[in-house]
Amino acid sequence: MDLALLASTFVTVFLAELGDKTQLAIVTISGTSTRPVAVFAGSSLALVLASLLGAAAGGSLSAVIPTDALQLAASAGFLILGLRLILKAAAPETEEAS
Repeated sequence: MDLALLASTFVTVFLAELGDKTQLAIVTISGTSTRPVAVFAGSSLALVLASLLGAAAGGSLSAVIPTDALQLAASAGFLILGLRLILKAAAPETEEAS
């Protein structure tokens, strides 16, 4: 097993997941439940399954589409999302008249 790849993947996913909507949903569910261990188990299994699907899809796509093209498409997607968020934040807010 490539420990450097394992460590970098762990750190990247851990930092990306901190404070996102999934974590907030888990906090909410756990706060309304008397069984936090069941909430932890369910959310852990969901993250593992989602990661498994992503890794499988990435492996399958890389067999068909060159890695450079996949990285370029992902980069372009994130750039477009980022630009849209910046433009939306910079646009003046319009209030609807009641």
